[in-house]
Amino acid sequence: MNSATLVQKLWNYCNILRDDGLSYGDYVEQLTFLLFLKVADEQSRPPFNKPSPVPKEFAWPTLLKPEGEALEAHYRRTLQELGARGGMLGTIFRKAQNKIQDPAKLRSLIVDLIDKEQWSSLDSDVKGDAYEGLLQKNAEDVKGGAGQYFTPPADRGDRGRDRAATRRDDLRPGLRHRRLPASRARLPRESRSL
Repeated sequence: MNSATLVQKLWNYCNILRDDGLSYGDYVEQLTFLLFLKVADEQSRPPFNKPSPVPKEFAWPTLLKPEGEALEAHYRRTLQELGARGGMLGTIFRKAQNKIQDPAKLRSLIVDLIDKEQWSSLDSDVKGDAYEGLLQKNAEDVKGGAGQYFTPPADRGDRGRDRAATRRDDLRPGLRHRRLPASRARLPRESRSL
């Protein structure tokens, strides 16, 4: 799988979960926990055959079987128990919480996205590109910002750089207007006489 395809798949799941109110940061956090469990499982199998740091009762395969509330409860318990462990495992999962409230979407993330890939076999460049791609998509998403105002340079027209774009008739949804400090803001001539 190439990195662009992987980024798009990861971002599509992010959008689904954001519809339920999950923030981008929460999505990346949950993705990190789940990917850790998946990769630990992959590393314990051939050709790697490494001992898994994750106890069997909380290993990746235990997340593939349950559905609905049973899955949500098991995932919540897995995060809590792994966070209570000592060493690196406890550090990684310390204070971890399940933020995915819909068990069907949690199952889809686990079974349809994460389990379908062999993450250990992906080139590190692909994984790095996927992470950078998620950061870039988040930056683009935040820049477009729902409910925020932004005025790109091309939309400023003849107002110029020093004129404050704070007049009510200048505000348009979807655009962020920068406020200049009072010392730099100049009002149009028609406003000065008020």
